[in-house]
Amino acid sequence: MIILVGGEKGGSGKSCLAQNIAVFLTAECGASIIMVDCDPQRTTSDWIQARNNNPDLPSINCVQLYGKIRNDLLSLEQHYDFVIVDCGGQDNLALRATMSVASHVLMPLRPKRRDLKTVSHMDDIVATCMMINPKMRASFVITQCPSLPNQSNRILEAKEVCRTYDINVLDAITYSRNIYDDSEESGLSVIEIEPQGKAANEMRGIACEMLQAKNATEIRNRIAAKHLNKINSMRDEYGSGRSQEKLYAV
Repeated sequence: MIILVGGEKGGSGKSCLAQNIAVFLTAECGASIIMVDCDPQRTTSDWIQARNNNPDLPSINCVQLYGKIRNDLLSLEQHYDFVIVDCGGQDNLALRATMSVASHVLMPLRPKRRDLKTVSHMDDIVATCMMINPKMRASFVITQCPSLPNQSNRILEAKEVCRTYDINVLDAITYSRNIYDDSEESGLSVIEIEPQGKAANEMRGIACEMLQAKNATEIRNRIAAKHLNKINSMRDEYGSGRSQEKLYAV
């Protein structure tokens, strides 16, 4: 399965989301993961390097790809449960190429006017790519929300703007928390720093809602079922081949 975390607006937390979702799927769902960094700023690549230099942390594979990456992603998908693509904050060839093959597209937006101005353009891009990839499920997610009660209307208004377009909007959101920046600098995820913290639960909520699952156990069971089906399919193909060999021998 290919998951794209991308959008036109920079600074909305795309790399942060991609990294934390990768750790959630690896650590709590037992999934095999590879991250693809399409951002020239190398935010995720630097995070992976810091992470893999720490022997106490489970390593996560990462590659850098740019431009026409459709075939590369399809190849990687054959070897991993999830391919998580972190695209930079711009409309480029890698973004559109990924949308042409992605199962899920997650587009983070801050509840700010300059971020919401990009919704119309992203709607156009999604509509265009769905002509090629009609099974893609695209969702907006509101990130870095102010935690003050008197600012809650900004979150609701941002969701309403997104809902005026024919794209799903997640109920789950993230709030502006220092732990997100602290974890990224050390190659960690918020789930590893504070497993029962508010930020960790925000990330679990986003990942599960995006994948339309109740919890990590459901995702883990889906992965196990997929692997079992693949094994049975290979077994059937091998058995069929052996039957043909016996027939020809006779």
